[in-house]
Amino acid sequence: MKDLEHLLQTSYTTLVLLDTHIAQLASIAQLVRQHRKQLLVHVDLIHGLKNDDHAIEFLCQTVKPAGIISTRASAVATAKKHKTLGIQRHFILDSTALEMTYKQSEKNQPDYLEVMPGVMPHIIAEMRQRIGIPILAGGLIRTLEDVLQALQAGAIAVTTSRRELWDAFAPASKVQG
Repeated sequence: MKDLEHLLQTSYTTLVLLDTHIAQLASIAQLVRQHRKQLLVHVDLIHGLKNDDHAIEFLCQTVKPAGIISTRASAVATAKKHKTLGIQRHFILDSTALEMTYKQSEKNQPDYLEVMPGVMPHIIAEMRQRIGIPILAGGLIRTLEDVLQALQAGAIAVTTSRRELWDAFAPASKVQG
């Protein structure tokens, strides 16, 4: 919650929520909306929430996030049916995983892809060119250089839990320091 409070005071317009529990979702979503920001909920990492289609439908109808993030294609499809952004998370571990990502993306057409690890600028550039779906780079982003390389390769955004990177890229924020 301290990270959330910190991010609410920055100039960022979109926040990713993970590692919380279902009882907090509605109040967090309301707080984020009060600060005129959008919330993306990583449904695979919400304690007490099964990431099946019924859970996604519940989220879309009651919590009303701007989008959901999931490794499950059906969760992303359900979100899209409910006019909520669907972000498909893919772990690119090897060439086989990369090819599967291409096939799934072409078939399912998520609104965005989150590619992990995000420290593969040449793969991000290849994916952006090949499938044309906007890419978020996440995982193992540790330095300003990692962020810049991902963005220069074609990622539209970077997801990271490193507060020092949030602050480095939010110069117009209200955060003191």
